[in-house]
Amino acid sequence: DECERFLGKKQFCGVQVSPPNEHVVVTQPMRPWWERYQPVSYKLHSRGGTEAEFKDMVTRCKNVGVRVYVDSVVNHMAGLGRQGSGSGGTSFNSDNFDFPGVPFRREHFNSRDKCPSHDGNINNYGDPNNVRNCFLVGLTDLDQSQEYVRTKIAEFYNHCIDVGVAGFRIDAAKHMWPGDIKAIQDKTKDLPEGGRPFFYHEVIDQNDGAIKVGEYTPLGYVTEFRYCQKIAEGIRNFGMLHGVYDPGWGMTDSAHAFVFVDNHDNQRGHGGGGNLITHKYPRDYKMAVAFTLAYNYGFTRVMSSYYFQSSDQGPPHNGDYSAKDVTINADGSCGNGWVCEHRWNPIGNMVAFRNAVAGTGVDNWRNENEEVSFSRGQKGFFAMAKSGHMDRTLHTGLPAGEYCELVSDCKKKITVDGSGNAHIVIDNSAEPIIAFIVGGPTGSTGSFGGGSSGSGSQSVTSVPATPVPSVGPAPEGWARTVIMIERQTMPGQDLFIRGGIDHNHRQGCTTQASTSACAIPIKTLHLGTGSHYAQYNAWSTGDHY
Repeated sequence: DECERFLGKKQFCGVQVSPPNEHVVVTQPMRPWWERYQPVSYKLHSRGGTEAEFKDMVTRCKNVGVRVYVDSVVNHMAGLGRQGSGSGGTSFNSDNFDFPGVPFRREHFNSRDKCPSHDGNINNYGDPNNVRNCFLVGLTDLDQSQEYVRTKIAEFYNHCIDVGVAGFRIDAAKHMWPGDIKAIQDKTKDLPEGGRPFFYHEVIDQNDGAIKVGEYTPLGYVTEFRYCQKIAEGIRNFGMLHGVYDPGWGMTDSAHAFVFVDNHDNQRGHGGGGNLITHKYPRDYKMAVAFTLAYNYGFTRVMSSYYFQSSDQGPPHNGDYSAKDVTINADGSCGNGWVCEHRWNPIGNMVAFRNAVAGTGVDNWRNENEEVSFSRGQKGFFAMAKSGHMDRTLHTGLPAGEYCELVSDCKKKITVDGSGNAHIVIDNSAEPIIAFIVGGPTGSTGSFGGGSSGSGSQSVTSVPATPVPSVGPAPEGWARTVIMIERQTMPGQDLFIRGGIDHNHRQGCTTQASTSACAIPIKTLHLGTGSHYAQYNAWSTGDHY
């Protein structure tokens, strides 16, 4: 439901879901979250639901423009000491390395002689062989150098793609040889809509071992856990925000960095946990995520959590331990024990900012007195005040006009003058952030506009003098074409286009559209009359033939 009621409308491009395949059922402790990270088979039947339910979710999300990415656990199967039936009813025995649901047998796992540790478990992160050939906390370690194992993992990925999945997070990629991952990705099919699946790899590199993120960047995006520490430092001391990307510390370049403020592991104090910010500190967390979405480093992911008291605690559940529904309160927040950080205004509304400024640099940077502000090219402006208050005139770099402020859900309007300056006032201590974009929302409904007003200045509130008529099917023998062009116009300018076949490709072409062999018959939509449409109507004269 969340794709349809929120994520699609807020322009989220995708959602990462917990491992959807069959896993162990742990009763001691009772149904912890991490049971989904101990696979029993690659059948799509997990605590989250059946394959049919998973496919329904994926389809409905795709239909509203939200892709689904699977958190895939392919480094290992269930941990030693576990046996019985998985979440989908498949029998298994980890001590015998017997997983008939795939099937995997003992010969498909890393043998003891490949592991240099004394007990078969990882205990030396300074030795790549130890990290990649030994068992991670007793989890049965697959040998991905084997063609059979690679094929089975690729079959799982391909089945997910057939269901509609768009890509994969590879859990524990640090514990797999990059060459083996490449072989598996090479066996994975293209998406049916074209293009390759989106791969991103969990590699916890905090300059504390032999495994480096750079080994995995040829394979796709790589998780940059050091960013979690850097953004936490920056929010606690705004003077540090200029250094959230620190290449001197070995951090991944922006083109390969997969960044986040926290994730399901480190918010619980492990998996790269430590000095970071989580939803338990809402004010700091809102500032951290908002800045992350506004800044130009990496590919961003935002967390959506549930409340927990212990590091093992599973999601809110019913009496049978099935997950409780995510109910929505009157104010848009979530109930039933779900945090839903993605719905907080400084997070959910900043997704539009991230999308609008893609591909631009950081300009007009200002960082003084625990206040930070900057523009993203000529497309967006962001400001944040640690004290909760700011009252300054700043250069935004944006075209003149009135803008809808995103974080307040358009309750504020920002006016940019002809010099690109704006009076910026922050007066919300709980959410001390403002952001606005060219082509932003026209109101709190989340609808987006972005055309220019009659004067040519940017306006997100102006509307045509008369409604645009509804468009029915194209007349018989005609085809409707939609052409999207982005161009920055100056005050007083309008943009019109005409087209046809290049004169070099056909004989008998003239400058008279009605008789030229290179002209394409065209009908234009009548939008209205009056001065607002005068130039449009003049330009379209002669188009109907």
